[in-house]
Amino acid sequence: MIKKRNKNLYGEVYALGQHISMSAHKARRVIDQIRGRSYEETLMILELMPYRACYPIFKVVYSAAANASHNMGFNEASLVISKAEVNEGTTMKKLKPRARGRSYAIKRPTCHIRIVLKDTSFYEYEEDFLCLKKSDWKKKRSTQI
Repeated sequence: MIKKRNKNLYGEVYALGQHISMSAHKARRVIDQIRGRSYEETLMILELMPYRACYPIFKVVYSAAANASHNMGFNEASLVISKAEVNEGTTMKKLKPRARGRSYAIKRPTCHIRIVLKDTSFYEYEEDFLCLKKSDWKKKRSTQI
């Protein structure tokens, strides 16, 4: 199940994939490779890596980008993965019957994957806007006189 939360005023959008049936340690191995990269580069990396964890991470990254373009109006070419985290979820436990009436515990770990995308063009616009503060304007005007 993929949860989407996307209301943020700071140019960040994220998607959350919960109860993904794999170990958090195995998913972190892939997440460490994509953290800080651009959206397009991340998709290429995830398609070419030979790990089973790549497909659910690919789906969450793709969902976060869809949230960014649809809900916030961001361009997919300017998206960068600012945060990527994997947390442990619940562990499903089953008992497997063994010889002589004994049982053996089987543990199926799950994990939660959270991908946060940041729009780099949003921050470039914000820097241009911040330089027009009144204090900076007075300094610029005093140097011109």
